[in-house]
Amino acid sequence: MSKEKILLVDDEPDILEFIGYNLTREGFDITTANNGKEAIQLAKKIKPDLIILDVMMPEMDGIETCHEIRAIDDLKHTLITFLSARGEDYSQVAGFDAGADDYITKPIKPRLLISRVKAILRRKSGVEEIEESNTSLDIAIDREKYLVYKDNQEFTLPKKEFELLALLISKPGKVFTREAILDNVWGGEVIVGDRTIDVHIRKLREKLGNEYIKTIKGVGYKFEG
Repeated sequence: MSKEKILLVDDEPDILEFIGYNLTREGFDITTANNGKEAIQLAKKIKPDLIILDVMMPEMDGIETCHEIRAIDDLKHTLITFLSARGEDYSQVAGFDAGADDYITKPIKPRLLISRVKAILRRKSGVEEIEESNTSLDIAIDREKYLVYKDNQEFTLPKKEFELLALLISKPGKVFTREAILDNVWGGEVIVGDRTIDVHIRKLREKLGNEYIKTIKGVGYKFEG
């Protein structure tokens, strides 16, 4: 079985060495880059399973790097997590808006980081095992191609937005709690920011319209076709 490939991107050599050492010990194939431009070139070449990005970097910061990577067809669904000392809500929101799958705040103990990385990688298959809906809806999805169809128009969504929509649309009318959404889309072992779900719901509403996803205050969300 081939090793899972991780691309570490940080402008601090000590961080790259420390994190790279601990992940290599766990059996991962580690490649490092010290800026965003180098990271993009390496990502195109090695097609990693996961990219761990710092936010604050010279030349091209992590947010811009994430945007650039998400615009590359071969890397559109590559897992990306930020690992940053910036833990403010607005930084996390910017990270998720750029297309990140997770946001981890430094400092973090090696064992916890490894646990988070493994949990993120376990979500590679997304929500493929969730029961498909046979109901007739205005919106349809193609899980294999990661495509969404609305009013006979085809478009794509970032990976986590697609998985969230796939979960909600799998059972129209069912209320999914925030805990269930986190477990199915991000994985029960992955701790994400409090506003993570809200950010993704807002982005889906902007693209699909406000009438499809309903908020159930204090509980969660449901899809209405």
